[in-house]
Amino acid sequence: MPVRLKRLSVAGRIMMLLVPCVGVAQAPQQNGTLAITGHTGTAPVVRISGKNYVEVEALARLTNGSISFHGDRITLTLSAAPPTPAPPASAPNQPPEKKGYSRDFLRATIDAMAAIGDWRSAIVNAIQHSFPVTEDYVGGDRRTAESKVDLVSTAAATDADRECLDLVRNELGAMQKLSDGYLAMQKNQNYVAQDSMASDPLDQQVLNCARGLSSLPAGGEFQDVASCH
Repeated sequence: MPVRLKRLSVAGRIMMLLVPCVGVAQAPQQNGTLAITGHTGTAPVVRISGKNYVEVEALARLTNGSISFHGDRITLTLSAAPPTPAPPASAPNQPPEKKGYSRDFLRATIDAMAAIGDWRSAIVNAIQHSFPVTEDYVGGDRRTAESKVDLVSTAAATDADRECLDLVRNELGAMQKLSDGYLAMQKNQNYVAQDSMASDPLDQQVLNCARGLSSLPAGGEFQDVASCH
C-alpha cells in the first residue's frame, strides 16, 4: 500500500525509503535495529533478499509520529526531531583574587594622605602666622582631601584594601575633627597660641596615622595602624 508523508523532513523521506509496505510471504527473522539521530529508542530491522525493512508502526513510535488509515492508504506523519540541546557554556576563567594590598590602592592612599597633609599644613601655617582659620581658607583643601579618599574607595580591590579603607576614612574623619576645632576657636574669637598644634594630641594622631598609611608594603597582608583608631 502507498504511504503518503505529511510535513516530512529530509531525514524522514530517507527513512521512508526503508519502509516498503508489500506483503511478505514468510515471517522474517530480526537481524538489526534502526536508530534515528535526535530521537531516543530503536526500531527492529529485518533483511529480506538483501533489502532492509522496518515496520511502519515501529517507525512511528521511534519518531513520535502518528499513523492514520484512509481506505487502502496509510499516512505516516512524523513529528519534528527535538532540538539538540546546546552544550553548557563553560564558565570564563576567572583570575584568582589578588591578596594583599593592590598597587592602585596604595597609590591612591598615598595621594589621599598627601591631600590631608596639605589641609593640615594650611591650618598650621595660619596659626603660626596669626592668620584667621576660616572655612574659606581651608575649604579647598578639605574638598580635595575628600575627593582623594573617594578615589581610595574606588581603588580597593582586595580584602586587605577593603580593611585598610576603614583606616583611611578614620584619618579623614580625624582631620575633619581637627579642622573643625580650630574653626570653632576662630569663630568664638578664642586666642590660639602659635605653637598650640605642637601639643595637640589629635594633631599627633593625624600625623602618625598618615605616616603609617603612607608606608604600607605593596602586596603585603593587612596591617593595622593603631593611631588610625
